[in-house]
Amino acid sequence: MNIFEKVKKDGLIFDGAMGSILINKGITGGEAPELWNLKHPDIIMDIHRAYYDAGAHVASANTFGASPIKLKKMGVTQSVEEINRTGVQLARKVCGRGQYVAGELGSLGDMLQPMGPVSFDEAVNCFAQQASFLADEGVDVFLIETIFDINIALAAIKAVRSVSDKPIFCSLTFKKMKTGFFTIFGNNPRDSMKSLVDAGASAVGANCSMGSETMIDLAQEIKNSINVPVIIMPNAGMPEPLKDNTVFYPEDETFFADNIKKIKMLGVEIVGGCCGTTPKYIKRIKKII
Repeated sequence: MNIFEKVKKDGLIFDGAMGSILINKGITGGEAPELWNLKHPDIIMDIHRAYYDAGAHVASANTFGASPIKLKKMGVTQSVEEINRTGVQLARKVCGRGQYVAGELGSLGDMLQPMGPVSFDEAVNCFAQQASFLADEGVDVFLIETIFDINIALAAIKAVRSVSDKPIFCSLTFKKMKTGFFTIFGNNPRDSMKSLVDAGASAVGANCSMGSETMIDLAQEIKNSINVPVIIMPNAGMPEPLKDNTVFYPEDETFFADNIKKIKMLGVEIVGGCCGTTPKYIKRIKKII
């Protein structure tokens, strides 16, 4: 069955973090994680394989920051096309029966006008170039995630829709304020989700920026606001800096999975993990739900 049929029938479990695992593998602060598709393909495949083996239905290709604008800002001189195509190919090589590959988009590396230098049309063109490579490699779904500016999300959706009719899952980041949940630009979940759906998103939700317990209330608000499938992927708690300049995520896999179960009980169809989560978290989610 295709991925959207799977969502409606059984729901989906996405994978967990890529970036925080690569940090443990030795990636340096100024290095583009997507460049590891070319430099360390075996490591990237091992991470995807571990998530699949843990029970994830979907592995997200290592292409989150592989937009032309972001790669240029990171000083990457290798081919944007090769990085994106290879990212999908590595996930596909270890993808088994009943499993899927998501083409991931998200980071422009700059803000949109008037806060930054990138126009809306430039963002659309940038994402369209990236999405065309992902579509050509045959991704099952596009994942637009960790978006703090809804206009970037709308640009990415428009871009994907210009090159593909595959499902689009779109996830924003929110902060919990005294008066409720908002993006850093003041967008509330209800209006944000409606805008994403109206633009062409197939499933919408939230990821990153908060731990699993806080995400329960946000998941409920999102679920109540729209009639399409919801995707929720929290952090393993909020990162705590350590003396050696690394970070620690305080939620263990049992605490995290227990909260994911509560989120699933709200009727949320698609769950997974974000920063700090590992295959152990996905394995526990699989077992508990």
